[in-house]
Order: sequence, then structure tokens, then C-alpha cells
Amino acid sequence: MVVITNVLDTELFLKFFNSVGWAAPCKAQVDMALNNSFATFVAYEEEQPVGMLRLLGDGGMSFYIKDFVVLPKAQGKGVGRLLMETTEKYIRDTIPGDWAVSLELISTIEAQKFYEKMGFEVRPCEWDGPGMLKMLR
Repeated sequence: MVVITNVLDTELFLKFFNSVGWAAPCKAQVDMALNNSFATFVAYEEEQPVGMLRLLGDGGMSFYIKDFVVLPKAQGKGVGRLLMETTEKYIRDTIPGDWAVSLELISTIEAQKFYEKMGFEVRPCEWDGPGMLKMLR
């Protein structure tokens, strides 16, 4: 299995999005989102794309994981772990070694245990408030 950085295109993005039953945005919206991403990652197994992750961020203090999908047929095979590890390495390689940055996301209920295994804290925690989300339409 291999992860390739910054090759995610609109067609592949929509394939992943639809594979897990999410309501897909229009192509123009995906184009805009991909063009403004900090980085994108696609996992391949035997030359077939099996997972994606989109990273947002300011490059200095904050990064945010968005649109993290592993095809249902590939789940449980380490694809998600490889995407997360590759993303974290990419961030560490991008920033100076003495900087501390936040890596954040909003988890589905089903994925919470996975993120905890990857070192993420459940929010709220004893020292901070909960993650928040507001959808604008």
C-alpha cells in the first residue's frame, strides 16, 4: 500500500464521497475546496485508490483533517492508519522542528475509537470545550 500526496482530483473525490453515502457537493464546490486545501492524500492498494484525506491549515499553528474516507471494502486493512501517519509526517516535515501545532477534526460516532487509537483527545476534555460545527446554506 502506498499514499501519494496532492493527486486528488474532483472525480476521485466524488467517488470516495459517494462510497460512504455522504451527500456530495457540486463539482465547482469540490474544485474550489481542492484548490484551497493545504494538501491531499490518496492511498492506493495494488494501484487502486482505496482512501483519501484532505488537510486544511494555515501552515503555522493549525491544521484540520477534512474529508477522510476509506472505501468500505478496504476498511479494517490499515488504510486509515497509513493515511493518518502519512499526514502527520507531512505536517512534521513542513513545519520547523521546534514548533507545536494543533491537528483537529470532527469525528463520526463510528470513527471515534479509531481516532482515539491515533492519539486524538475526545472533546470536550477537562481543560477545553467541545468541538463545534455550524453548517451554512
